[in-house]
Amino acid sequence: MLLEARNLHIGYGDASAVWDVSLDVDAGEIVSVIGPNGAGKTTLINAVAGLLRCRRGDLRFDGVDMTSVKSHDYCAHGIALVPEGRRLFVKMSVEENLEIGCYLPAARAARDQSLERVYDLFPILRGKRLQLAGELSGGQQQMVAIGRALMARPRIVLFDEPSLGLAPTIVDDMFEIIAKVRDDGAAVLLVEQNVIKALSVADRAYVLEQGRIVATGLPDDLLKQPHIREAYLGV
Repeated sequence: MLLEARNLHIGYGDASAVWDVSLDVDAGEIVSVIGPNGAGKTTLINAVAGLLRCRRGDLRFDGVDMTSVKSHDYCAHGIALVPEGRRLFVKMSVEENLEIGCYLPAARAARDQSLERVYDLFPILRGKRLQLAGELSGGQQQMVAIGRALMARPRIVLFDEPSLGLAPTIVDDMFEIIAKVRDDGAAVLLVEQNVIKALSVADRAYVLEQGRIVATGLPDDLLKQPHIREAYLGV
């Protein structure tokens, strides 16, 4: 198993946000975590990315105990995050934002190849490579955020609410891109409120509510559960 999380407890100050959460992501998989606002999805993925420390539990990536790894070294292990809200440097160009993703020596050595890969995946960015990131549409900014993560040549890409703030016409394209990221060789851990889209690309999924995993399984099986249909689909 590529990513293994066991009995994670995560919080902010004295407040706990995630309790006793366990999940796995294997190489070549897309695993989705769905749940309502405030369920702890962003907290969970930030802990997997190294931005938050786990209070208790075991987090391993390719057999390495990540709880003892410094946050700034997570990327070197092959973990990349596409954060909620994109978090681009809006006064820098598209290409400058992309290059931030390849600051590690191994990724820097493959800069040109990685840039071509990103521009092949997002052809519209090639023509906008010298444009300021802040001048792009929301969908184009999300492309830059994904491209920046791919520049690190990761083994797993963590997506935090990638459809947030995007026009409905762009959302379908975004999930097709997430599937392509997996097809190109990186595993994917996706947290997302758009249940139908998140499950449509997933190999397996977890349901997170009030900081706890309440269901797990294949997407089709989860969609058949009455609680899931009522809570997330309004059926």
